[in-house]
Amino acid sequence: MTGVPTRSAPLDPGVPLPPVASARFAIGDVVKHRLFDFRGVIFDVDPVFANSEEWYEAIPEDVRPPKDQPFYHLLAENADSTYIAYVSQQNLVTDDSGDPVDHPAIEGLFDGYTGSRYTLKPLHRH
Repeated sequence: MTGVPTRSAPLDPGVPLPPVASARFAIGDVVKHRLFDFRGVIFDVDPVFANSEEWYEAIPEDVRPPKDQPFYHLLAENADSTYIAYVSQQNLVTDDSGDPVDHPAIEGLFDGYTGSRYTLKPLHRH
């Protein structure tokens, strides 16, 4: 045994595989929204949309992102408050400000800040 997983059955060449989206950002990255004035630190990534249909349908159709892309969970902040945000990859860009994110939950998940990203506490790594 080589330690490499094997398939119990061969893939059927007539059945297309679902698209594989590649995550552009990682847990700990500081990002900002492309359209709205908020920023945050990524604490989880869904390879494709994994929220409720009600949440998705509440997004205006003209700006509703496709579901077949990574979606990111953010500890987010704006000028007025802190909150949790769920944002599609197409709507995020790297925040190059170097400023830390001011969110009360950061201390529970992350150890430190390097000026561009947070380091996840070892207890939360898998």
